[in-house]
Amino acid sequence: MPTVEELYRNYGILADATEQVGQIRRQAIKELPQFATGENLPRVADILTQLLQTDDSAEFNLVNNALLSIFKMDAKGTLGGLFSQILQGEDIVRERAIKFLSTKLKTLPDEVLTKEVEELILTESKKVLEDVTGEEFVLFMKILSGLKSLQTVSGRQQLVELVAEQADLEQTFNPSDPDCVDRLLQCTRQAVPLFSKNVHSTRFVTYFCEQVLPNLSSLTTPVEGLDIQLEVLKLLAEMSSFCGDMEKLETNLRKLFDKLLEYMPLPPEEAENGENAGNEEPKLQFSYVECLLYSFHQLGRKLPDFLTAKLNAEKLKDFKIRLQYFARGLQVYIRQLRLALQGKTGEALKTDENKIKVVALKITNNINVLIKDLFHIPPSYKSTVTLSWKPVQKVEIGQKRANEDTTSGSPPKKSPAGPKRDARQIYNPPSGKYSSNLGNFNYERSLQGK
Repeated sequence: MPTVEELYRNYGILADATEQVGQIRRQAIKELPQFATGENLPRVADILTQLLQTDDSAEFNLVNNALLSIFKMDAKGTLGGLFSQILQGEDIVRERAIKFLSTKLKTLPDEVLTKEVEELILTESKKVLEDVTGEEFVLFMKILSGLKSLQTVSGRQQLVELVAEQADLEQTFNPSDPDCVDRLLQCTRQAVPLFSKNVHSTRFVTYFCEQVLPNLSSLTTPVEGLDIQLEVLKLLAEMSSFCGDMEKLETNLRKLFDKLLEYMPLPPEEAENGENAGNEEPKLQFSYVECLLYSFHQLGRKLPDFLTAKLNAEKLKDFKIRLQYFARGLQVYIRQLRLALQGKTGEALKTDENKIKVVALKITNNINVLIKDLFHIPPSYKSTVTLSWKPVQKVEIGQKRANEDTTSGSPPKKSPAGPKRDARQIYNPPSGKYSSNLGNFNYERSLQGK
């Protein structure tokens, strides 16, 4: 890269060779915006973008200020310089240019970020998204979701389509490929906050039902300690609330129902004396059942006669027996949890053990409400519950659905169709963040011995 001194000479300004290089560079950076006129502006933007690679904090701040200065003169020209380096520059320049956009765009006034400027950002971002790392993808989702023109229903739908493309939903799912699994989960995490009653999750829910659920037990992940099956089920549950009309609803509802049965055990056989015939008590996996039962309850609303008209009498009877047995065990755990938490307030509820018990009580209460609905004749789908890991929010009439943080997790880069940037071939997802989530507790095991 040419030095600032050399660049300055190109603009007809000579520096005294006896001056300190650092002072020369800083003065040059301060005065560069003066030359950002007409056809020179994109070139100045390009030069300033290259200078983001500096490790001198004072110089780095000057570069940021200079870029913001010319941004206010000509946003489109400045974006041309920034995206030129993002697409073609060195890795460190690309990284810092993307971070500049993700942190500074939101500080610019509306008269700078016009509709035309935002359209240019979207167009150029799509080019970059053809080859990104996980961290870059998250940053671009942050950039795009913050644009005013993409706050509309159609704008959110565009973002969902971008995420769907990144997740490769047209491809057959490979549960034994950790990168494939991780990419799907991380991309889905980016999509979930975008869904609403007007922006449907149908495409993602369909893919999970058709491709992921049948392979749930075969999933692999590069993230150590992560309960990958629970993560998948939690995402499915969150998306199921916003699923629109599904083409193969009955088929997918049956797949969901069959998976639910795997976690709803039959009661152990009793001996003639009424005692357990030697079989171990089945393990009740409440976290899994909350997710599956909630998803089934949400999709079941779209086909309310599924249990009564689409199942044969024997299968329905079997399901009712499983529900009844699970409900009995549920009541035992709810009583134990309420007793353990009785009288505890404030600081006492903030211990790790009690936090787990509070979440466990939310889960068991949710399952209890949903099971009661299914015991109605005919089954009902009217009850509403808040998933145990989601905050309870009071939404006033007319209030828009709150935007959720789209920066959690790091989706992997899209699988390449051709040669890609060598430095971006390997994506290492974050470890520990999701595995330490309170939703992944193992209170079932602790309660089994009680």
